[in-house]
Amino acid sequence: MKTNIINHTVQTITSLEIAELTGKQHFHLMRDIRKMEIAWEKVTQSKFGCSTYKDATGRTLPCYVLTKTECLYIATKFNDEARAKLVLRWEELEKADARRRMADARCLPEPQQILALADGIIGEGLRMLNEPAEDTLTATQVAKTFNMTTLDFNAVLRDMGIQYRRHGRWNLSDDLQGRGYTAERTHVSYSLKGEKKVKVYMTWTMNGLKYLNAKLGYPNF
Repeated sequence: MKTNIINHTVQTITSLEIAELTGKQHFHLMRDIRKMEIAWEKVTQSKFGCSTYKDATGRTLPCYVLTKTECLYIATKFNDEARAKLVLRWEELEKADARRRMADARCLPEPQQILALADGIIGEGLRMLNEPAEDTLTATQVAKTFNMTTLDFNAVLRDMGIQYRRHGRWNLSDDLQGRGYTAERTHVSYSLKGEKKVKVYMTWTMNGLKYLNAKLGYPNF
């Protein structure tokens, strides 16, 4: 009975396969491994892995599950021929694992597909995040309604105490918060190195535009 176990990080084989490879009785091999486990635990502070199997009569019996290092440690008690068989078996297992990993890598989506998938995820997230600011206007758009440049527009609102600048962005004055005049809009971009850049900026709602119209005195409707 051959049993080798592969998880995401460590490849192992069982004492059943070792017994078959070396021509040993599994019962005797288990006895020898138990004796060797005492020294192994003393040095590494860990026991060998264990599992179970069913024999020909249906009985559930224990077996060891060993990593390559543990297996080669056990093999120090074997004769040259048995050790050679174990070394070759490990080489076979590792080559098969390498082929499997390569096959998995080839199954990855093409770069264009990865980008499309990422765009879809990011796009949906931004849509939900920016939904409250869907019908709002940027400072540049509002400035045009007052025949101003964006720089002049922001400066005028700052001087009037309507907004202030902090941490590189404009914010509505505290006394005007909660009136529905502004909303936040989020923009995400990536550098050539794949570094994500997130920019959050203030936009103006229609109520905010009416408020500005009253304050600035310009007929923008």
